[in-house]
Amino acid sequence: MAVAESRDKNAFSHLFSHYAPRIKSYLKSRGANDASAEELSQEAMAAVWRKAERYDSSKAAASTWIFALARNLSIDAFRKEKRPAFDPEDPAFIPDPETAPDTALSVSETQSIVRDAIAGLPKEQSEVVRLSFYQDMTHSEIAMELKLPLGTVKSRLRLSMRKLRESFGEEHEN
Repeated sequence: MAVAESRDKNAFSHLFSHYAPRIKSYLKSRGANDASAEELSQEAMAAVWRKAERYDSSKAAASTWIFALARNLSIDAFRKEKRPAFDPEDPAFIPDPETAPDTALSVSETQSIVRDAIAGLPKEQSEVVRLSFYQDMTHSEIAMELKLPLGTVKSRLRLSMRKLRESFGEEHEN
């Protein structure tokens, strides 16, 4: 109360020498390393000095209030530690360049050729191609999904790939 009412430095010195080591120990028990615990205990005690007038003895003991300040500071520090600073130059935030119209048309034509070639496969083969390449399923997942032996899935994929290569080869010759 002396710190809150008259900014009594002597009273604060007693609080500091009593609580700072205990706060540091408490923070270390919560996983902080020695340097972080030291820094956070210093910050907590500085917060006690700055916020002393907010302490209400009818709500909690001084120790409870002081440790709550320390705990909140440690939570804030943990959050800052886990959240990297925003970097506007990060490639993830830079939009992809617009696709040139001729490139977009070429991609669209290629996609159409591939779709037509897959549609021209027997149903059993087109199904394994669709699951493998469009649904991104592993061979084992496809086998479980279609209730087929793994070898059958692999055979159908090999056969369909051979037919697709032949189909593309004929497309480029025409």
